[in-house]
Amino acid sequence: MSGRITRLCVKEGEQVKTGQVLAVIDQVPYQAALRTAQANVSAAQAKVETARIELQGKQALFDEKVISDYELSLARNGLAVALAELEQAKAQETDARNNLSYTEIKSPSNGVVGTLPFRIGALVSPGMTQPFTVVSDNAEMYAYFSVSENKLRQFRTQYGSIDKMISQMPEVGLQLNDGTFYGRKGRIETVSGVVNATTGAVQIKARFPNPDRELLSGTIGNIVLQGVDADAILLPKTATVELQDKIIAYRLRNGKAEAAYLTVDRLNDGNHFVVKQGVSVGDTIITEGVGLVKEGMIVTPKNVTP
Repeated sequence: MSGRITRLCVKEGEQVKTGQVLAVIDQVPYQAALRTAQANVSAAQAKVETARIELQGKQALFDEKVISDYELSLARNGLAVALAELEQAKAQETDARNNLSYTEIKSPSNGVVGTLPFRIGALVSPGMTQPFTVVSDNAEMYAYFSVSENKLRQFRTQYGSIDKMISQMPEVGLQLNDGTFYGRKGRIETVSGVVNATTGAVQIKARFPNPDRELLSGTIGNIVLQGVDADAILLPKTATVELQDKIIAYRLRNGKAEAAYLTVDRLNDGNHFVVKQGVSVGDTIITEGVGLVKEGMIVTPKNVTP
């Protein structure tokens, strides 16, 4: 509806419920329009009663052969017109009542009120492109992420189908932008049927419970997926160093440190790398003080119990 805001009922960041009034637009003209519509309904009802009485009188005269069938038909038509005008007046009353109700801007869902760019006295109208506000229903949050087409194919092979993957895949974790892990697990809900032609990746949506409103809309993080790869080697990240875009581990060869350039799976738990290439089962890996190790350095191994 068009009009000036006369009352703001909430503040930015406030928790609201479905149907709660957020603001009120000037109601005076819409209240007047409703009263006019109600008066028109009353007038139309009076016309119907008058037309009905007139028809009854005409019917009696017609039965006594005082008037013609033509005059009786006119009376019947007069009642029909009055009834139609009554229905029209009732429709206009309903429209006016709805317009008045629309002057109360209500929350469409439970959630948190976003920015309120409009203040009391601001003029609003249906043609405005800027929303009054955004209510974020963040009791549950959806995380969108992508996996490679090859990785999705591996999951499909492992579970038998995409539907079984969605229903049977273990819960997923969420690593936040600061490196910490969100305390609740999520579940995969949908897998896109389209491969991005540019990236070769497929989008997946996971749902996370968010009862404490810890997650905010637009939060950035990493999704942690659980999978089974019997041929993979798991290395703690502390046993590696990153040099530009390369990940390096050091293994022992003839008592000396030898650099191994790793190919890793970026789907990890935040603390380990899943190594696809670079080291082999049986290699002795240096796990402590890796940042001080140099190629060819003599190293005395000390077995560490996992």
